[in-house]
Amino acid sequence: MVSALGLDLGAKRIGVAGCDRTGLIATGLTTIHCTNFESIIRPLRAFIDQRSVEVLVVGLPYTMDGQIGSQAKKIQKLAHRLSVTLKLPVEFVDERLTSFAAEQLLLESGHRSHHRSQGRNGLKSHAKNGLIDRKAAAIILQQWLDDRR
Repeated sequence: MVSALGLDLGAKRIGVAGCDRTGLIATGLTTIHCTNFESIIRPLRAFIDQRSVEVLVVGLPYTMDGQIGSQAKKIQKLAHRLSVTLKLPVEFVDERLTSFAAEQLLLESGHRSHHRSQGRNGLKSHAKNGLIDRKAAAIILQQWLDDRR
């Protein structure tokens, strides 16, 4: 089975997911906070070396009517730059609604929403967003793994 790293690329954060050795289950690994390109490369390289990654799987945010809009073009550009720098191929997965699905899964698993978390035991907004990014990356990678089966 091919070792893959799932990425939910954003301007401020990148959700990162990996798969188990069998290639059956994707799991969120971390959220990288983007300050510059090098701040992205260093942690990705560490995961690539540690997990013997052979391919990057990137969520592509098509518009609801299936077109590649301006946001998807930005993601493609960043993904291509990562591919060249990390010397790994990139495969894209339609990520429409993955962040929404990730947020729903977190809510169902007991994490409180942003509005309810203020002043209670819920997650702070930035921590919650990091969890959503990581979970979205896992959903993207899981979709890719399922499609390959």
